[in-house]
Amino acid sequence: MGKVPVAVTVITRNEEKNIDECLSSVHGWADEIIVVDDESSDKTVERARRYTDRVFQRKMDNEGIHRNWAHAQARNSWVMILDADEQATEELKREITGALTGTPHSCFSIPVKTYIGKTWIQHSGWYPASKIRLFRKEHFKYEEVGVHPRAILVPGKTEGHLTKDIIHKGYPDIEHFLASVNRQTTLEAQKWIATNRKMSFGTALWRMIDRFPRRYIRKKGYKDGMYGFLIAYFDSFYQLMSYLKYLEMKRNGIKG
Repeated sequence: MGKVPVAVTVITRNEEKNIDECLSSVHGWADEIIVVDDESSDKTVERARRYTDRVFQRKMDNEGIHRNWAHAQARNSWVMILDADEQATEELKREITGALTGTPHSCFSIPVKTYIGKTWIQHSGWYPASKIRLFRKEHFKYEEVGVHPRAILVPGKTEGHLTKDIIHKGYPDIEHFLASVNRQTTLEAQKWIATNRKMSFGTALWRMIDRFPRRYIRKKGYKDGMYGFLIAYFDSFYQLMSYLKYLEMKRNGIKG
C-alpha cells in the first residue's frame, strides 16, 4: 500500500519527551510530515529531523496565525493536525485511507482520547470531544487568535465524522494539568484584551457557577471519579481566573 496523500502538521515547543511517539505514529504512511517549531531550547528539532526534512523554525505570534502558517506549507491538499503530545492510531490510519476516496466532504472531525497520567477520561465532556483535524487546506482556516481559535470552513462545504481515535497524552500528572490551566487562563485573558471583549465580574461569576454542574453532572464527570471532580472544579475556576487576569492586565495597561 502506498502512502496516504495527507500532510501531517505538528507545532512544537520543547517537546523532546513526546515528539518521537507523535511522529512515529504517522511516519511511513503519511505522504508528508511538517513540523513547525517555536524556538525550542531542547532536542525537539534534532529528534523531529529523524522523521522528516520539513522542519521549520518560526516564533509563534498567536496560535491561530501559527497553525494557518503551518498548514500553508503543505504540498498536499489534505492536511491532518496532530499536537506533539498526540498519536494517530493504526485504526485511524485505515479509516482515513478509506474516507478520502471520493469523499464529498471538505473536512472531518476526529475523536480525541485524552489521558491524565494513565487514566483515560471517558466522561466530563472529554470524550469523544471530536474536533476538526483533517481538512482540505483551501477550504479551511483557524480564527487568528491566541487561544482556542475557532475552526472556519468555507461556506457551502461539508464536514464528515470519523470514529477512530487520536490518543492525547497531554497531562502526565496533576502538576502538568494545573500548569495547563494557569497557562490557558493567561492566554484567554490576553485574547479578551486583544479582541476588545467586554467582560464583567457578573458574567465571570455566572460562568463559574454554571460550569461545575454542567461538567460534573450533565456531562457525567462523576463517573470519572476524583479526576472528574478535578476537571469540573477547574473548568469552573478557569472562568474566574481568566477574568481576574483580564482585570489585572487592563489595570496595568497590558495589551493582548
